[in-house]
Amino acid sequence: MKKTVVIGVTSSIATYKSVQLVSDLIKKGYDVEVIMSKNATNFIQPLTFSSLTKHKTYVETFDREVDYDVEHISLAKKADVFMIAPATANVIAKVAHGLADDMLTTTFLASTCPKIIAPAMNTKMYTNPITQDNMKTCKSYGMSFVEPKTGLLACGDEGLGKLADIDTMIDAIDMALQEKKPLEGKRVLISAGPTVEAIDPVRFISNHSSGKMGYAIAKAARNLGAHVTLISGPVNLKQLNGVNTVNVKSAQDMAFHMKAHFPDCDYIVMAAAVADFTPEHVADEKIKKMDNQNTINLKKTEDILAYLGKQKTNQKICGFAMETQNVLENAKRKFEEKNCDLLVVNDLKVEGAGFQGDTNKVTLIKKDGNKELELMSKDELAYKILEELQKV
Repeated sequence: MKKTVVIGVTSSIATYKSVQLVSDLIKKGYDVEVIMSKNATNFIQPLTFSSLTKHKTYVETFDREVDYDVEHISLAKKADVFMIAPATANVIAKVAHGLADDMLTTTFLASTCPKIIAPAMNTKMYTNPITQDNMKTCKSYGMSFVEPKTGLLACGDEGLGKLADIDTMIDAIDMALQEKKPLEGKRVLISAGPTVEAIDPVRFISNHSSGKMGYAIAKAARNLGAHVTLISGPVNLKQLNGVNTVNVKSAQDMAFHMKAHFPDCDYIVMAAAVADFTPEHVADEKIKKMDNQNTINLKKTEDILAYLGKQKTNQKICGFAMETQNVLENAKRKFEEKNCDLLVVNDLKVEGAGFQGDTNKVTLIKKDGNKELELMSKDELAYKILEELQKV
């Protein structure tokens, strides 16, 4: 059954972003209802949202076209999560103090589902102690906030107050809708992305890892209630809310931080593509092209997964393997040698698997046998991996 997301839209120059937010939520399979403040209709017409949601867009509390049930109560009961985006200083002040003078605030007050507020306003309004106090009051009543970004605002000022990115807002909704919390109270340590091994101040050795798989696992673990630490190599991905992210570059850096956090963790997922080799010497200056062939001497990096496998006590460890030939044979060898509890292996030559993409097709290696999974999104796969890791 589809989850219902109610989006409250207030009057802000950022109102247009709510259209994309609603569109993206529908694409993810949510049933979306929209309530607009009267002033918000000066920026976007209600018909725009109705065309997307296939529902009536609500503005007035008392509407001659209402059904017999009281609309704001009906919507409040239907909502699985309620987000106001964008939220002005005015609406934050109203919901903080229980003022219900229009359809949006009346329904918000009547709702018992998780409530999320995504502010968007001038920097001075946002940082004003009154607004900050109102936000604290909202939080004390259990409402959560998707913090705004810093940037150039519509008024021409530069500062904090831009509406959060759409994927950040959807991430907050996904997290609020996660009902089961099997990892609550658990600590999960995850590595993600590539490592970068410097050759000189200009060049480096790395790989094509995007970090998407590791980040998906971190997000899923967080949604399942875990305290998550993510050790991330250089990636072009947004930092996850509610995840303790440590940014590193080299294999040596990653090894240091994985070792530091390892003893306190219950589950470890080694999803990073760590370089196997690093230059023996890093040149202080850029190496110039010469007629004779230049040689770079390499040395092995520390095998982080093998180290963790030897040191584990009660921890459960999941490793990753990407192969191009003898896939299962090589994966099983790695599973045994690294002392893993679970190993996720994929074949780079299989369509939809591997680096950069949003999907993956893997086989899970365990002591009691292998489980081949169908092609799925990395977000879906993340939950499958964590589910299997809890079973071993």
